[in-house]
Amino acid sequence: MTGGECVEDVDLLESDVGLSHVARFAERYGLSRQERRELDGRFRRGRSRTFPSPTRLYEYLNEFHNESEEKKRVVGKAFIPEANEHLRGLGEVNAALLSSLQRHKPIREATLDIDATLAETTKREALYCYEGYRAYQPVTTYWAERGLVVLSEFRDGNVPAGYEMLRILKESISALPEGIEKIRVRMDSAGYQHDLLRYCATGDEGRREVIEFTVSNDMTLQFRQAVMETGEEEWKPLVRLERGREVATGQEWAEVVYVPNQIAFTSKAPVYRYVAIREPLRQGVLPGMEQTESQLELPFATVVCAGKAYRVKGIVTNREGEGSEIIRWHYERCGKSEEAHAVMKNDLAGGTLPSGKFGANAAWWGIMVLAHNLHAAMRCLALPDPLKKKRLKGLRFALIDVPGRIVQHSRQMFVRLKKGHPALLWLYEMRRTIRGLSGAPA
Repeated sequence: MTGGECVEDVDLLESDVGLSHVARFAERYGLSRQERRELDGRFRRGRSRTFPSPTRLYEYLNEFHNESEEKKRVVGKAFIPEANEHLRGLGEVNAALLSSLQRHKPIREATLDIDATLAETTKREALYCYEGYRAYQPVTTYWAERGLVVLSEFRDGNVPAGYEMLRILKESISALPEGIEKIRVRMDSAGYQHDLLRYCATGDEGRREVIEFTVSNDMTLQFRQAVMETGEEEWKPLVRLERGREVATGQEWAEVVYVPNQIAFTSKAPVYRYVAIREPLRQGVLPGMEQTESQLELPFATVVCAGKAYRVKGIVTNREGEGSEIIRWHYERCGKSEEAHAVMKNDLAGGTLPSGKFGANAAWWGIMVLAHNLHAAMRCLALPDPLKKKRLKGLRFALIDVPGRIVQHSRQMFVRLKKGHPALLWLYEMRRTIRGLSGAPA
């Protein structure tokens, strides 16, 4: 609530006398006399704080650390420490939250955007990532229709984004609540692994429904050669939709005849479609410097078609439909899922890791995921329309950090707001909605 980014910021909550008073009243609300006595018995020497101290919070986070796995974390080797029962419990709580939301507001489709993100840190125990600085690199599965994180595995910075990606996909599907009938997957080139593509295209060899997917494919020499061999008449302009209107992007797309070597000689190989996107380079090719079989010396893949140089990208898919629609759908993952990473790292302090211990940082990240999903669930079920699009920082000023007066009367507590304050009506509507969901007094 205070916008804190470290464990010590819990003292900001403790310094708020009114909040502490409300928190202590809420602890005892609805308890029987015997339960209240048992609660008082937990603090035989008296109670000086309402919220845990920073020291106790660090001790709590350390309980998630699996010390026996530390020797296996070495430079130059991709390794994911095994989670202990406490860390696995955070995943179970998240799965229960997803199931609860599905019970109250069921949907039948799940589009899963799987992507990794770098969380830079100065902790000397952290390992170096591919960009050359110390970091951790969690892999997150984002449920596009819900705006929820289905799974987020905390990893060291030296672990490649595509490491054990098929396992991540399977665990993400297992974490989905009941009632999901259609699953789609979107990934960048970290997901371009033929065992993963085959799993989706064949429905795990017929053991489940086929999963539709779009994945950015590797820019191999063979793929670029297939792009250059595609006739000019095959290329079509790529447009984007803005407020129902088609707007030119300056790019073109074409379906490419290409079979990668990894599956070319495999019996019963699944059939994929490869869609290429090309964009003219602003700096053309100078006379005498044309290249036809290898890309130009640029930090991205290029091809030369009909004497013109293009930047080229590719998508592999098993979806039907026109290539432009597939491309637009694939690019949608670059919006909300990357925004979710920004919210997780910046708004919810996921990027400010508190410890040098891997398990403690993994717990901090997992608790942050729960906070993210709780906000998303509130947005779906309880927040009024004017607040649904607000991020948590905006919601804090509109609804949480609102001045009020605490009044206690007849063993009840009331928080009085300024007459006419918009938060008064919002809070009333939210409490009534939550009471309807839980069936308990609000």
